[in-house]
Amino acid sequence: MISTADIANAGQTILIVKLVLIGDSGTGKTTFVKRHLTGEFEKKYIATLGVEVHPLNFTTNLGQMQFDIWDTAGQEKAGDIRDGYYINAQCGIIMFDVTTRVTYKNVPNWHLNLIRVCGNIPIVLCGNKVDVKERMVRARSITFHREKNLQYYDVSAKSNYNLEKPFLWLARHLVGNPTLEFVTAPALGPPEAQVNMALIEPYRQKMHDTAQVPLPGEDNADL
Repeated sequence: MISTADIANAGQTILIVKLVLIGDSGTGKTTFVKRHLTGEFEKKYIATLGVEVHPLNFTTNLGQMQFDIWDTAGQEKAGDIRDGYYINAQCGIIMFDVTTRVTYKNVPNWHLNLIRVCGNIPIVLCGNKVDVKERMVRARSITFHREKNLQYYDVSAKSNYNLEKPFLWLARHLVGNPTLEFVTAPALGPPEAQVNMALIEPYRQKMHDTAQVPLPGEDNADL
């Protein structure tokens, strides 16, 4: 854990954190980053080759914080090389596409490879593209974060929905201070689409209801 004193040093020292962003190709990882960096929404899909590193700065009530985001290629064939990109990562985001079931099915593999290299670092699981009406990954299916004690957020790079929440959760977790807030953050461009809250709210309720159902083995945890 990073000391709160490390981030609050007369507002002059920037706390730099290495964050790895992983998940299958086409889940929107690079678009998610570019939305923060430039406000742009990348309409054309261009696969990341290897890794791209992007610094993303936030001003918090405790001082300046910078996430160096290692946006990694989603191709499985890059596995051996990709492990090298994970070294010394202090936190991670695993992204899947709620419109493509296989991208969620592969989340355990991404998680396993990440913790194998990095150990027990704070990780956020993000289901991207929630602005799309035809969701294929159902709320009751999204349980991996509960099994592995990860944080989960629905996000949409196209509509700016929940884009800052993964970073805020990670920042609070890294410094061990739940009162940390973003004072100013990267300016996002206008949304390219709108999240239909009439569709999102029932889904959120299903997520909540699912979270109340014990995972296999949880009801016997004390036996």
